[in-house]
Amino acid sequence: MKKALFIAVISCVAATASAYAQFGSGVVYDPTQATHAVVQIKNEERSIANEIQQIEQGQKIFTNTVKLADNAIATYNLAHQMAMMPRSLYQPFLSRSTYWMELNHAANTYGNSSQWTSAVNTGASASIGFQKASIPHTGQIAGYGSLSQLGQQQIAARGATVDLNDAITTSSMQTLGSIRTNSVQRQTDINALMKATQSADPSQHTEMATLQRINLALLLLLQEQQEANQISQANTLQQIVGQKVQQDNLKSLFQVGNGYQQNLNATLPQQTTAGTAWAFHY
Repeated sequence: MKKALFIAVISCVAATASAYAQFGSGVVYDPTQATHAVVQIKNEERSIANEIQQIEQGQKIFTNTVKLADNAIATYNLAHQMAMMPRSLYQPFLSRSTYWMELNHAANTYGNSSQWTSAVNTGASASIGFQKASIPHTGQIAGYGSLSQLGQQQIAARGATVDLNDAITTSSMQTLGSIRTNSVQRQTDINALMKATQSADPSQHTEMATLQRINLALLLLLQEQQEANQISQANTLQQIVGQKVQQDNLKSLFQVGNGYQQNLNATLPQQTTAGTAWAFHY
């Protein structure tokens, strides 16, 4: 409608100018200048439209910037509020943890139990402590070389069970003693994490500080899991040795039964022959 109105005005002006020229007013209509004026007016309209569009885009950018600033302020206020919360909000949900207590020392009546107790508390000299509190390990029994192959197998299998059981037991004592020793420092690390978590210091509740404590807690969990795996491995080895004892007993039973049957088969013909001869004699 603006363009139509503009063209109508130009037409009226042109008609008026032509009329004046016809009636001797001295004004002459120039079509070239009129066209040039129309082009300039259209260009001005485009420039104004572009400026309006730029202003609208600027308003949108400003509005988005204000929203981002409001979100940042809200986030900061929330973080500040959480950092300044009283410690009483955390303490009711936490309780002190108990680290591994040191094993009470035995009476050491015969002087052979103190090193065993020390070994399970510290992990040091586990083999010596175990041997002192147990029947001493001996070499091969006398006359082992003169036994039959079956007899040597029986003795060697039970001797291997004793050796393996001793090795597993001393390894377990060393593992448990090391865990008891490290539990003191472990508890110190846990207390430090609890203290930083309950602290009212805002610097302890920043995102980086919180993530760092989470990483340390995960490392502590990994270490404890590794120790649990070692204990589980020791229990598994003890079960394997127990199964070995059962298997050895079954195999020994089969060997004894087989030897008995062979001796019986070899003895019966002799007894039958002797009985027949005695009956024939009488």
